[in-house]
Amino acid sequence: MQAGSAPDVRSLSVLPARREDVVLRTADGLTLVGELALPLDRPPVATLVTLHPLPTHGGYMDSHVLRKASWRLPALAGLAVLRFNTRGTSSPRGTSEGSFDGGAAEGLDVDAARAFAAGRGLPRPWLVGWSFGTELALMHGLRSTAPAIEGAILLSPPLHRATDADLAAWDAAGTPLVAIVPELDLYLSPAQARRRFAAVRQAEVIAVEGARHLWVGEPAVRRVLAEIVRHVLPETSPESPPHALEEP
Repeated sequence: MQAGSAPDVRSLSVLPARREDVVLRTADGLTLVGELALPLDRPPVATLVTLHPLPTHGGYMDSHVLRKASWRLPALAGLAVLRFNTRGTSSPRGTSEGSFDGGAAEGLDVDAARAFAAGRGLPRPWLVGWSFGTELALMHGLRSTAPAIEGAILLSPPLHRATDADLAAWDAAGTPLVAIVPELDLYLSPAQARRRFAAVRQAEVIAVEGARHLWVGEPAVRRVLAEIVRHVLPETSPESPPHALEEP
């Protein structure tokens, strides 16, 4: 790669960033393990607080889209990326204390992550949930028990646990809400998502042609990361994501 040229990003590329292991403390006394990735040579311009897929089905902080967000977006877009294991979840980073609670007590985990971001002075926090993580964002992202967020981005939302009352709360709050829905998702199709999210007037539903719930393949990952950047940083060429985020 020549100096000044765009990075040659491949599936397993890890771009330069400041990465540190972190711990989060919940209001019920648990310690959660995580990682914070920051731009190498500049302050972050916004923050992604990521919420992983269902831990009882293999979801954790290293689920591939979230891991690749931390590998790429600090360098490519100047974003801070916080990943962590919810209670009872294990990864190579370690195991968070507590036990899986189906999404209820995990609200305290979301609070802890939001509080950590605020305590570190991380700017413009957005929740980015994937599958089960979208349920946590919808159910707990607006709680007044933690610092406010700028908005939420939902990857493959199943809407199994989140209720109509949760959607009504987002509508009333007016907080930006973006659902990125794979065309071939077996849990919630784009058409179904449009019907359900019609209850949230500010919600945007984006259908991704040919994609599936797990976002397998580099084109799917790049599309997701480009949409995240486009919404979190609308002031930075929203129609032209960084070259390394474009579909190959």
